[in-house]
Amino acid sequence: MTAIGYTTSVPSPARATRAVARRATRLRLTVRGRRVLAVLAALPAIIALSAAVLGGGAALASRDAGAAAGSFSTVTVAPGDTLWSIAEEVAPGHDPRDVVDGIVRLNGLDSVLVQSGQNLAIPAAYDSDH
Repeated sequence: MTAIGYTTSVPSPARATRAVARRATRLRLTVRGRRVLAVLAALPAIIALSAAVLGGGAALASRDAGAAAGSFSTVTVAPGDTLWSIAEEVAPGHDPRDVVDGIVRLNGLDSVLVQSGQNLAIPAAYDSDH
């Protein structure tokens, strides 16, 4: 009679762990996956910026009555006039920098550039010297 031997091979726990580690692969993102991840990462900044842009104008608009009628006079800008020259003309006894600042604030100007024919309000505190 012939004897046939039968043995089972059970891998050791260390060998099984190495085999699983070899099979585990790194996460690989496709180009589309990277784009989706970038959009998701930037989404809070996009939302905050959108809210600031859409809601930022509300802070500028107000329903205040504005300056009282007697608190200023008006001057029409002539060709070649600047805020500095107007300030020196309407308030010769004051520092022109302060007068220009008062005119800019009262008129809500974005810059110190003025156009010929533009009407400017002059604070009454400076116009009284004229």
